[in-house]
Amino acid sequence: MGFPIFGSTGMSHWGREKAFPGVTVYTTFGSDRVNLIDLDGKVVHNWTPPSLVQPYYGFMRPNGNLSLRCQSGEEQWGFGGASATIVELDWDSNVIWRYDNPAIHHDHEILRNGNTMVIGWEPLARELVAKIQGGSVAPGEEDHEVVSDYLRELAPDGSTAWEWHGSDHLDPAHEVICALEGRHEWTHCNGVTELQDGNLLLSFRQTSTILIIDKPTGDVNWRFGPGEFSHQHNPTELENGNFLVFDNGEHRIRGSCYSRVVELDPKTNEIVWQYRGDPPLSLFSTGISGAQRLPNGNTLICDGRTGRLVEVTTEGEIVWEYMNPETSPGVATNGIGRYSAPIGTQWTARRYKAACIADT
Repeated sequence: MGFPIFGSTGMSHWGREKAFPGVTVYTTFGSDRVNLIDLDGKVVHNWTPPSLVQPYYGFMRPNGNLSLRCQSGEEQWGFGGASATIVELDWDSNVIWRYDNPAIHHDHEILRNGNTMVIGWEPLARELVAKIQGGSVAPGEEDHEVVSDYLRELAPDGSTAWEWHGSDHLDPAHEVICALEGRHEWTHCNGVTELQDGNLLLSFRQTSTILIIDKPTGDVNWRFGPGEFSHQHNPTELENGNFLVFDNGEHRIRGSCYSRVVELDPKTNEIVWQYRGDPPLSLFSTGISGAQRLPNGNTLICDGRTGRLVEVTTEGEIVWEYMNPETSPGVATNGIGRYSAPIGTQWTARRYKAACIADT
């Protein structure tokens, strides 16, 4: 598990001349609110979702509203990332839009056309389960259910505008589950991003692969992995067309475990930039986590398991560090063993220009 370089909790380091000015949104697992902090670490605003749901993670929309994933207790499967409710909240936490589906999980994306893309689980047919390779099976679970992922594009009224099913388009020979993971899930899609050309960038944790779906046909027209990444999260497209990815590194094939953030050129499949902690385990999160390229060229990194946020320059200099002072129940890991710890676990975080909240 990663650890802070400059301090314990709260804002521990700020290079005022190099950090990108703005406010940051984050959500602590188990909390009842979403926080908006300034660069001093001061909470300048928070949102509270409706009763009976618990915030999971959220991001701000251009209109100042918050798009928020929540756990409702109605989740159909108990795998990591299960979160059956999405709400849009205005500045005063009023519900503007809500969608409930017990099968949805992990990520959602607001598309340029105003629709919302969600990820869901669905059972795989047994004849396809037999073709799935890799993974480990515990004694007595040889015949258990295996789920796959689907994508669903929702119109504002909640109707389905487009749908994609992994079982129709993915090849079991290519999507091989990591040998150290279970076989309850085939791909475990943990991220979806709309690209500039309208196609979709997906992240499959179980197979340590990112790929592009051609939206008109549903076919896979580009893929990267497995082999280079290890259980990655949060791939996003940069203005230059490259992809930014948080590579968690829990089960690296070569060497010790560590996390890193990489910028990948999809035209050449070359990593053109990366950031690793120094020492390496100062940045290590076995799950969740993410990264955001900021307008000044810096990168905001969320070490999700610890709740540590760090902003680095292209040269790797840390210019801002914040350790979430809130705590959440759960189990932490340091790559060797697991232990209970009062940690501020969070899915990811996003930085915004302060002007985005000036008129709210």
